[in-house]
Amino acid sequence: MSNAEHLEKELQWFSQVLDVRFKIYFDKECAVDNIFALQPPRLNGQVSNYSRFLDDFELNKAERLTLLLSLIPHVRPEILDIFFTQNAHYNRGFTEFGGLKGKKYSGFLPTGETAMFLLSGGDLKKRFQYHYLFDQDHLFAQKNILSLDQSTEEEPLFSGTLQLDSDYVDHFTTGKTTKPTFSTNFPAKRIQTALTWDDLVLPPATMEQIEEVTAWLKHGQTLMDEWGLKKRILPGFRVLFHGPSGTGKTLTASLLGKISEQELYRVDLSLTVSKYIGETEKNLARVFDRASDKQWILFFDEADALFGKRTEISSAHDRYANQEVSYLLQRMEDYPGMVILATNLKSNIDEAFTRRFQSVIYFPVPGKEERLELWKNAFPEQITFHDSVNLEKLADEYELTGASIMNVVRYCSLMALNNGESQTSGITQDAIRQGIKKEYQKEGRTL
Repeated sequence: MSNAEHLEKELQWFSQVLDVRFKIYFDKECAVDNIFALQPPRLNGQVSNYSRFLDDFELNKAERLTLLLSLIPHVRPEILDIFFTQNAHYNRGFTEFGGLKGKKYSGFLPTGETAMFLLSGGDLKKRFQYHYLFDQDHLFAQKNILSLDQSTEEEPLFSGTLQLDSDYVDHFTTGKTTKPTFSTNFPAKRIQTALTWDDLVLPPATMEQIEEVTAWLKHGQTLMDEWGLKKRILPGFRVLFHGPSGTGKTLTASLLGKISEQELYRVDLSLTVSKYIGETEKNLARVFDRASDKQWILFFDEADALFGKRTEISSAHDRYANQEVSYLLQRMEDYPGMVILATNLKSNIDEAFTRRFQSVIYFPVPGKEERLELWKNAFPEQITFHDSVNLEKLADEYELTGASIMNVVRYCSLMALNNGESQTSGITQDAIRQGIKKEYQKEGRTL
């Protein structure tokens, strides 16, 4: 495997550099007096993801060593065991080496301090020169390649763990990107649909607005790059879907991801919003940071739980809650992809957000014509109806959303199977009415 072959050469070079750094630092005899006198290998022959990355971004030696330092715990952790060297005078590790030990990982986890030591030793002037590696306008940050964990803000910047984005770990090793796992550390789940636009029944006015969104997905990059609008407008596209539950907001988001071939991730706000100060921002940062260079569509359902109206400041809690809203607004505006917010009530969303949406789309309860089309599309083709069934009458008499109609279909079909009825014996009007009755009861209504 070419990645493995090239990384073997890189790791040999890194080990030599590390050996030289320790010898110089501890005043031991060494053939060279500068780690940069050691030339990195030429990765000739078969092209690998790793070598292509180096060529594309033209990394210098310091950048290349920092990248390797962040990758080593994932591929050859024992190389860093030398950092466990004890300071005999204090009977503890050397502070200048930085590094942490994980909860389960027994190896040495490099920090920004480790990188500074590797590159500059104890030379303060050189140390300051390498600060640029962690600037926000550096390639590493711009492309979300590697960063310093800043989970404890009151501690020094370089005490943060050196974190290589998991997609790049995959890219440089197996070459296969692993999808993020839904968890408290990544509170978003990919959603897909087997349905098509033909299955989406919405009023013409709503469909016309959705067409604007699809146009941006098709031509947004051309608009920004070739037409030069990225100098004049913010990146990305922000959409607000509002309307009652079950009217097609989630399905529309899923279809937008499907037609654009972009992955759609629904952010779970129950895992995102935290009562602890600062935790909500950190949870959101994990999602936005992971998505920033991948053109994912981020979908915030029931968004008023997080994007709700800001309150008058009467306590410290109110102040921090408003900071969360401001943080969200900033991340949304900086995000280069599409962000979709969905809510049942538009009035619950802070006006500071609504002014920044490129599109605000209302999903109403379907009218009679839409309901009839939903009824016709809802039942599988192999299902037959009893002569008593009149779909037009059902559409006319009962105000239901598309989701409620599907619940009725599910109920009728299950009852038919449970009663031992065949597909050909037909669904009856009474069975459908019983399903409708159950849906009405959920909403506190009666037939």
